[in-house]
Amino acid sequence: MNASVRIAHVVITVLVLSLALSFVSLGGSPASNPPAEPAKATPGAAAANPAPQSGPAVEPAKEPPVVVAKIGDYTVTKSDLARRLMDEIRPHSEEYTGPKEPVTANTMLLQMVAEKAMMMEGRKLGYLDDEMIHFYVQRQKQQKLGAMVVIDYVRQNLSITDADVDQMMKANPKLTRDQATQLARRNKGNAMLEQHYRRLLEKFHAKMATENYAKAAQIHDRLLLKPATPRKESWILLSQVKTELTPEEKAIPLATYDGGRFTLLDLFDALHQMSPPSRPKDLGTPEGIGRFLDRALRPSILVAEAQSRGFDKDAQFLREIRELEDRCLLDKVLTDKVLSAPEPTDEQIQAYFEKNKERFGENPTLKVDQVWCKSLSAARKAREMLDGGATFEATKSACSIQKDVQAHNIYPGGEGPFWADLWKGEPNQVVGPIKGFYGEGLAWRLVKILEKKPGQPKAYSDQVKSSVKWAVIEERRNAALDSYRKELLEKYPHEVYADKIEGINPLNIPEPNEVAK
Repeated sequence: MNASVRIAHVVITVLVLSLALSFVSLGGSPASNPPAEPAKATPGAAAANPAPQSGPAVEPAKEPPVVVAKIGDYTVTKSDLARRLMDEIRPHSEEYTGPKEPVTANTMLLQMVAEKAMMMEGRKLGYLDDEMIHFYVQRQKQQKLGAMVVIDYVRQNLSITDADVDQMMKANPKLTRDQATQLARRNKGNAMLEQHYRRLLEKFHAKMATENYAKAAQIHDRLLLKPATPRKESWILLSQVKTELTPEEKAIPLATYDGGRFTLLDLFDALHQMSPPSRPKDLGTPEGIGRFLDRALRPSILVAEAQSRGFDKDAQFLREIRELEDRCLLDKVLTDKVLSAPEPTDEQIQAYFEKNKERFGENPTLKVDQVWCKSLSAARKAREMLDGGATFEATKSACSIQKDVQAHNIYPGGEGPFWADLWKGEPNQVVGPIKGFYGEGLAWRLVKILEKKPGQPKAYSDQVKSSVKWAVIEERRNAALDSYRKELLEKYPHEVYADKIEGINPLNIPEPNEVAK
């Protein structure tokens, strides 16, 4: 595939996804969406009508993932473990929370396996039937299936000619050809999708229950203007829909179609997919209900079409939904477990402070300047320059991959496992080569210590008490989770392949020639 055709293919892919999201979304009319930013595609016919591809690009064969653990029908791969280890050691806060036990590949792998066990336990306990989880998963299924229908239809039917683009540029001479091409695609795509949706309404024999619109409008205004329980918000809350609608009201049909129906509960579910400021202001009228229904019904009709075409059996779709369910199950199991940890008493909080005063004082601080290097060999050469008499500024100018870095303060929480070695340095001393967190990974650096300020204790106060309280709660929650993980690992049979995780160390930085291999 040549460059211009490949770029045009990417432009079309982005546009199709945009059309799908705007058509399935309840946020507003697709036609109201502005055109996308102009893409760097080759102008002319190549961008408007990309040439047929001779075939898919051949990608190099990928080695199968190395499985390092199994539990049930779940697996953990070596790459999964390496990513998780890096995320675990990376600082997520500047706050110093005291020294931590070093994370090893084995302990992290067991934690990951235990999380899979939590997902299994959540399914066994029926957590997928939890109202909030069920609602969220169903909504995601609906959106994904609807997008699949839209994407498939647009890709098969949308074509733009030079004449379409010329007409758009004639109507607005300020447009570039790229902009005109995208705008023509968007306008034609929206019109096509609207026509396709109307055909789907006929295909599934959709009927609007207009006789129930007035009742729906009355119920909407009752929830909005006369809530059973006073609320500070000026909009209908999801909790009201759950508790203030009778089962009969929830089941009021507003539309029917082959294989399904759209009820008043579905209407309020759709309403709660929108932010309160963007919700329609006329839902207290039958006409407003009808207008919103025309938009809110679309995902259900698209799902019916997706199911009729077997899209709901697609392997990728099923995999994505399973992963979504797993995340929801894990979140609920973790939440239930950590919330079961008791809160400490005032006496326990103060006693904890007395034993751990250094954790709640002012952080020790180092003011530093740094030379970031692309490899260990580059860092060693920079060190040789310094040892040979070059100034730190000259070395940074010659060797650093980040020239604009200025002197700044660093703290224990931001340096994680590298802090101890940095703290050993004294003012005007250069530490390194030493690793450090850089971007999404690690890099080698030289660190010049400019100032060194030890931490200072703080007197016990209400503010300190609050920090201590949450530290105790976190410790108790972690202890509860540790105990629960052990319990689940005993309950669910699993396998860990220790020989396959030997040597995994997320703090290792390969040299460029090693990466090439």
